[in-house]
Amino acid sequence: MSAGTYTPRPGAAPLPRMIAAQTALETRMLLRNGEQLLLTVIIPTLLLVLFSAVDIVDTGSGASVDFLAPGILALAVMSTAFTGQAIATGFERRYGVLKRLGASPLPRWALMTAKTLSVLVTEALQVLLLTAIALTLGWSPQGNPLSVLLLLVLGTAAFSGLGLLMAGTLKAEATLAAANLVFLLLLVGGGVIVPLDKFPDAVQSVLGLLPISALSEGLRDVLQHGASMPWAEAGILAVWAVLGLGAAAKFFRWE
Repeated sequence: MSAGTYTPRPGAAPLPRMIAAQTALETRMLLRNGEQLLLTVIIPTLLLVLFSAVDIVDTGSGASVDFLAPGILALAVMSTAFTGQAIATGFERRYGVLKRLGASPLPRWALMTAKTLSVLVTEALQVLLLTAIALTLGWSPQGNPLSVLLLLVLGTAAFSGLGLLMAGTLKAEATLAAANLVFLLLLVGGGVIVPLDKFPDAVQSVLGLLPISALSEGLRDVLQHGASMPWAEAGILAVWAVLGLGAAAKFFRWE
């Protein structure tokens, strides 16, 4: 046996391995949290089943599920990338978890990358589940899957930036209240369940600029009406993504 066989080799693991490990940890924590599970899975599923089965809201001609499914997919993205991430990150910041992780070999940008990847993994599971339920309810999606994927990625970036901005600037309790309030307001006024044309004309133009409205309407244009790519809605989401992520990067406080 040669000398030095068991010589310690201290040092950080390769960066991709650290990001992958942190992503797996973040995903497990997200899926084990009861409140987050309620927001990300149970509420969207119940809304999809309830409003597809019971004619409560006039969704226009065609099956209700054809109108509802794209909006519920948008709601799932918002619940994970914005509401869930804002609340979880806000309390991690309060309890000093982010400060300790920031002092680890994992760079801060890599930590945020892991959080984003965790959100994407959770959203993929949401989309698969909600799509299976919607198909069972008679949904007949159309359009280009690549357009849907682009809209979902842009929506995730927009909501993730806004969620991190809120978590990094407000106290944890304020983040909890504000994130849930915004979730409820956008659920009602974001074109998820109630069509935007049901609102007064003076309000429709303002609501149409919200990220949830842009994502809902964009997905609906593709999946319900077979549009190739709703560039106007994609542009709105891109602007929100740039503004949200830019503001989060500038104003996020780790302590």
